[in-house]
Amino acid sequence: MAGVPMSVAIQGLSCELTHGPSGSTIQTVPPRDNGGTGMSFSPTDLVGAALAACALSTMALAAQREGLSWGDARASVEKRMTPPPRRIGELVVVFDMPREVRSEQRARLEEAARTCPVVRSLHPDVKIPIEFRYPSP
Repeated sequence: MAGVPMSVAIQGLSCELTHGPSGSTIQTVPPRDNGGTGMSFSPTDLVGAALAACALSTMALAAQREGLSWGDARASVEKRMTPPPRRIGELVVVFDMPREVRSEQRARLEEAARTCPVVRSLHPDVKIPIEFRYPSP
């Protein structure tokens, strides 16, 4: 199994994350409630964003593989931390699904989202309530 090289460098409280294969970078800083500035994603924020991106990508890939209709979709995530010791307690996810998804396709795509690699990688103690919203016909 091949790995994906990544690197992280810190200056002060700001980390720069570099994706080895592409060279693209992102910044993280601690949130205000944990002594940081909150001026960018925190590492735990990235977990929530990664969850939504993974679920959307997994649904789009499943639709493509199965020849299902797909269009533009969006997701919002609210990360909720536990009291000390701090950890992610809940990631509340809402998907605004594409108009193109037919009712008979919904269950398959929703299952793809609920079983994406990031969801399967999170500890079972992290609650992940998911809502799928579809446009009115």
